[in-house]
Amino acid sequence: MNKPIKLILTLAVAGASWLLGPAVTAQAQTTQSTPATQLPDFTGLVEKAGPAVVNIRTTQRLSAQRSPRGLPFPLPDGMDENDPLFEFFRRFFPPQQPGPNAPRGRGPGPEVPRGVGSGFIVSADGYVLTNHHVVDGAEQIYVTLSDDRELSGKLIGSDQRTDVALVKIEAADLPHVEIGDSSKLRVGEWVVAIGSPFGLNNTVTAGIVSAKSRDTGDYLPFIQTDVAVNPGNSGGPLLNMSGQVVGINSQIYSRTGGFMGISFAIPIDEAMRVADQLRDTGRVIRGRIGVGIDVTRDVAEPLGLPRTAGALVRSVERDGPADRAGVQVGDIILRFGDRQIDKASDLPRLVGGTVPGTRVDIEVWRRGDQRSLRLTVDELKPEASASAEGSGAQPGQTAPAQANSLGLAVTDIPDTRLAELRLKNGVLVEAVEGAAAAAGLREGDIVIAVNNTDVTSARQFDELVKKLDPSKSAVLLVRRGDAAQFVPIRPEQR
Repeated sequence: MNKPIKLILTLAVAGASWLLGPAVTAQAQTTQSTPATQLPDFTGLVEKAGPAVVNIRTTQRLSAQRSPRGLPFPLPDGMDENDPLFEFFRRFFPPQQPGPNAPRGRGPGPEVPRGVGSGFIVSADGYVLTNHHVVDGAEQIYVTLSDDRELSGKLIGSDQRTDVALVKIEAADLPHVEIGDSSKLRVGEWVVAIGSPFGLNNTVTAGIVSAKSRDTGDYLPFIQTDVAVNPGNSGGPLLNMSGQVVGINSQIYSRTGGFMGISFAIPIDEAMRVADQLRDTGRVIRGRIGVGIDVTRDVAEPLGLPRTAGALVRSVERDGPADRAGVQVGDIILRFGDRQIDKASDLPRLVGGTVPGTRVDIEVWRRGDQRSLRLTVDELKPEASASAEGSGAQPGQTAPAQANSLGLAVTDIPDTRLAELRLKNGVLVEAVEGAAAAAGLREGDIVIAVNNTDVTSARQFDELVKKLDPSKSAVLLVRRGDAAQFVPIRPEQR
């Protein structure tokens, strides 16, 4: 090489080393001092739990009556062969020619698909856990194992409130999952779902726990994850990194019907309690105390509650356990047995998990005082429509007073009407304006209390309102129909 050129190259390399040297050295040191972060390896847990995951498909039998074009079911009312939807049915249910021995008219018809989902085997003798909505309404259940064997399943029991169902297949020495502890899950922890989204058996997806104790139902604090869950994943297991089942994939949050980044799983602790009862009795027995509940977060300060917690009693079932124990509308239940009520949704879960006949001590907040009551839990009967006691009180005969600083004009309620409504006190709202109207109050509502003071007459109510501080919100206990609630409201300057 020419010496001048070689000299220039040498100087250039030296200069570059001088300029980049500190950065390169620092980068090298950083690389050496920071260990490489490894992505999780799910192969082991999939090999461990995968064989116990099953596909569930359900069918129902249609009427043998056929449409004029040979479809395996009659056309919907008002549809004929010229309807655009007829082509849809014809394409997916090709015309069939009945054989010589085919039944005519009504009667047992062909078996048609109803739905698909997932499940997992929880015992070697063939008990399978899945969702209630996967098997609800099915006439026949088929369970496909990981080795492609398809077995007929028998529904042992199903619980709509928790969306848990237990199915039995006749087989022995089956691979089964290991049950984990959902209470030990931590937000940010890796979890894996295995199921049959869109009928694609043994599909594995992974993500993290996004949140815990999500309230999407009365009896379940759901596990929220970002694991991809789609139609067909329902009933499949949610697994921790040890390959243990910590939940049952049940719901997704979606505006399109597909996965949008949020899914919910039933905690396995709750699901196994339900499954044990289904296995033993075929149904789930829950306790009840006969009260309506609501969140009390916005009313704690005016009522003097030490913290924003508890469950508001909106209504008390006549002659129910709460009524017999002396619980009143407007009470706030702070403790049930040895468990503190942090939010309203805690109460039905605690009560529902209590064996009927159990005597339980509860603590309630009533008119500024904390009281202890003892009640006996009854059995929760199958869901039935509750009968209302009727709407608000009938108007009294006295002329309504002028609206006060709350924007309310009230009148007294006859004692006979209070007795019919099973109320000890209260006044009837006859006119609403200003702050009361903005707070959502209506004519016909009954005001039972102002802050922690019972309202006994229209005159006393107006005196209470006059003493309210306009700079602070007050809370009215208001009954509407057969339920009561606290209504925060701030007096207007007059």
